[in-house]
Amino acid sequence: MEKYQKLTGIAAPMPLINIDTDMIIPKVFLKTIKRSGLGVNLFAEMRYNDDGSEKDDFVLNQPAYRDAEIIVAGDNFGCGSSREHAPWAIKDFGVRCVVSTGFADIFFSNCFKNGILPIVLPKEQVDLLMKDAEKGANARMTVDLEAQEITTSDGEVIAFDVDAFKKHCLLEGLDDISLTLAKADAIQSFEQQAQQSRPWV
Repeated sequence: MEKYQKLTGIAAPMPLINIDTDMIIPKVFLKTIKRSGLGVNLFAEMRYNDDGSEKDDFVLNQPAYRDAEIIVAGDNFGCGSSREHAPWAIKDFGVRCVVSTGFADIFFSNCFKNGILPIVLPKEQVDLLMKDAEKGANARMTVDLEAQEITTSDGEVIAFDVDAFKKHCLLEGLDDISLTLAKADAIQSFEQQAQQSRPWV
């Protein structure tokens, strides 16, 4: 997993509440176990017509937001079934940060494991960021994980909380596999000792 750097980018406003994982990545696209290639299907049912053409009114189809790296969302983002394909699709599209007043627990955890920073803020601050995002491509926000601050296009700074361990993992690019491999010597030593003391196992 790549290290999480300071992010400055376009924020897409998505004020709809209860955006669930089936809306993020419909179940028809869950056949793959690859983390890449799902970005084109992100929000597929909201993003495309039945004939495959784009819906002009969907935010990520609008020219100003095609390269969005941040989503400012309504409450309870990522609810529904616990599919890890949802953060895979978000990351593959190019989004590295989602801001909301609340997230479903499993989705929230999966974001950190896949290099996405989910930020929980009070409604008044999310509303402020939503208005900033509505300005379009010229309004670029900065998300500084190290400092735990979001800076709006107007220079207003909003502090956010993040779990210290999850922050460390994002900054260092450590997923669950990387964390395990970091303990490889200790694991090997334990296995050798266990084999010597219990050769019958």
